[in-house]
Amino acid sequence: MHVQPGDRLNIDDPILTLETEKAAMEIPSPVSGKLIELYVQNGDKINEGNDLCLMEVAETDTGVEEKEKNTEPQKKNETIKKEKSTQISQAQRKPIESKKSDREFFNTSVASVHASPSVRKLSRELGVDLNQVNGSGMKGRILPEDLKSFVKAAMSGNIVGVQSALPELPVVDHSAFGDIESVPLSRIKKISGPRLQASWINIPHVTQHDEADINHLEQLRLDLKKSYKSDGISLSILPFIVVAVSQLLKQMPDFNSSLDEKNSALIHKRYVNIGFAANTEKGLMVPVIKNADQKSLKEISQELVKLSEDARNGKIKLEDLQGGTFTISSLGGFGGVGFTPIINPPEVAILGVARAQIRPIMIKGKFLPRLILPLSLSYDHRVIDGVGGIQFTTALKQMLENPESFLPEETSDG
Repeated sequence: MHVQPGDRLNIDDPILTLETEKAAMEIPSPVSGKLIELYVQNGDKINEGNDLCLMEVAETDTGVEEKEKNTEPQKKNETIKKEKSTQISQAQRKPIESKKSDREFFNTSVASVHASPSVRKLSRELGVDLNQVNGSGMKGRILPEDLKSFVKAAMSGNIVGVQSALPELPVVDHSAFGDIESVPLSRIKKISGPRLQASWINIPHVTQHDEADINHLEQLRLDLKKSYKSDGISLSILPFIVVAVSQLLKQMPDFNSSLDEKNSALIHKRYVNIGFAANTEKGLMVPVIKNADQKSLKEISQELVKLSEDARNGKIKLEDLQGGTFTISSLGGFGGVGFTPIINPPEVAILGVARAQIRPIMIKGKFLPRLILPLSLSYDHRVIDGVGGIQFTTALKQMLENPESFLPEETSDG
C-alpha cells in the first residue's frame, strides 16, 4: 500500500501495487481527493471488480451543477457529500469528468490503458493520448520509451492520422487582412524544423548565461591575424572558443555524452567532435570538426573556413554533418546579447555565442573599457543539473579570460 486513510491524492498518484507471479503493477488514483477508507490490506488477494477504497473527490472533479445553488443549505450539503463519495474498483477505474479543467486537452478515457503513473504524467506533459500508443511491455504495458518513440514518429510525420492532444493553433486566413505571398520552406528547413520541435518537446532545456572578458584574447587574435592571413585564414574568435570547449569537454565528460534512455545510462564519448552552426542561403547547417581536441588553433581555423565554404556552396559531404558531440552556435557576426540555443540531439548541450561589446567594467576602483563576450549554454536537465551548468560556463569564462591556459604555444614569448 502506498497510502493511508486521510491522505490527499492527485490524479495518477499510486494507491497500491498489485503483484502477480510474473509482474507488479501500480494502481493509480483516477481522481483528485481525500482517501476516506481502504478496503484492502497488504497481502490480501483481490479479484477483478473488487472495491479498493472510498474517496472524497475534490470539487473540481465532481461536476457539481450550478443548480444546486438554489437548494436549501442543509439539503445542498447532503447532496454534495453524496456526490463526493465514490467507489474506486480495479475493474472500473474511469476518471470523473470535470466541467472545465486544464485536462480537457487530453483524452481522459485512458483508465483502461496499462501504464504507470509516471508514464501517464509524461503523456500529459507531452500532450499524447495513450490510447494511440502501442505498449511494448508485458500485456501491452506502455513504457516511457514507447511514449517517446511515438512522439518522435509523430513529429517526423511517420504516423498517419495522429490526433495530437495538445491544443492546435488556430488557422488564420491572412489574406483577409491584405495582400500576401506564400513562400515554400527550403528543404533544409523542412528537415530541421521537425527535429528542432522534437528536441524542444522531448528534452527539458535549461539555459545558463554568463559573460567573459576577452580583452587579452582579442589582443592575441589581433597579434596572430597577420600571420594567419598569409595562409588565407581570416582569424575570428570562434576557433579560440572551439579549442577551449574541446579541452573543457575532456574535463567535464557529461557535456560530451548522450543519454541512453532505454538502459538508463549515460554514454561518455572518448572523442570530441564539435559542430558549429553555419548560415547558408538555404538555411542553417551544422558541419562537424572531428577530433577537435587533437587539433591546433590553426588546423581548426582552416577546417572552419573549408567546412563553412562547402556548406554555403552546397558541396558539403554527409559525413561532415554527422557524429557531433557538442555544438557551438555563434551569432557574433550578426549581433544580439544572448539567446536560447536548442540542443541538437543526441547531444546533451549546446553553446550560444553572441556579439562581443565594449563595456565599462570596474577594475581596482576604476571603470575601464573591456570587451565582453556573452555566452549562453543550453543543456539537458535530465543529464546536467544547475550546478554542473554553472561550473561549465565558469570554467569556460576563466579559460577565455586567460588564453595562456589553453593556448600555451600561441601565448609563449617565443
